[in-house]
Amino acid sequence: MASGLDGRGVIVTGAGSGIGRATALAFATEGARVLIADLNAESAGAVVKEIEAAGGTAVAVTGDLSEQSVVDQVVATAVERCGGVDVLVNNAGIMDRMSALGEVSDAEWERVIRVNLTAPFLLTRAVLPHMLAAGRGAIVNTASEAGLRGSAAGAAYTASKHGVVGLTKNLAVMYRDQGIRANAIAPGGTATGMIPDIDGEAHGPKALGPYFGNVGRVAQPEEQAAAILFLASDAAANINGAILPVDNGWAAV
Repeated sequence: MASGLDGRGVIVTGAGSGIGRATALAFATEGARVLIADLNAESAGAVVKEIEAAGGTAVAVTGDLSEQSVVDQVVATAVERCGGVDVLVNNAGIMDRMSALGEVSDAEWERVIRVNLTAPFLLTRAVLPHMLAAGRGAIVNTASEAGLRGSAAGAAYTASKHGVVGLTKNLAVMYRDQGIRANAIAPGGTATGMIPDIDGEAHGPKALGPYFGNVGRVAQPEEQAAAILFLASDAAANINGAILPVDNGWAAV
């Protein structure tokens, strides 16, 4: 089955590097018009140039996606430059410090929840009117193994990714009769630049350490991107509300 993505307008957040970059390139290869949303203007611009050099269409918007003004700019630009919003990939995220709940500062909690959960909520809410008007839309969120278990990250990150899982499932139920699908991937270990700032003497990292022997092979960003592309494509037309582990079997351990 063809992907059905040729000519579609796609927003990918966190697209300046890692899974987001690989995802943006994958959509562009399928003929989609891609909006690169990222906090880093230099890396976002580099991905736009990479896509354009290959004959694709892309535009960048930079800023903090937990701010409504930035979200509004992203959506308005996608409508103007990409012809609409057919696909939204909420991929941008940050790690916590692997802190146990008793060690989590207000600042760590609020920053992780803001970036990992509030930003996808704001952006999804902003694109919904456009998808509803079109009678179709695909939303793919990047959750995590930490959204499926309690042993993959600290309290803040784990709570944020469980929130992403819940948001995805609720969205799928609420809007399935309006032609909108919502799914998520749950990546395991992946070779990206996301490196947590860990205090090796803190309780959280020490408590989690024994569980990381189950991680298995570390994936490449392109492997996660392939799963995102599939869930957004016409090949997944009857898949809605699914949380797909892309983790070499970690979720099965």
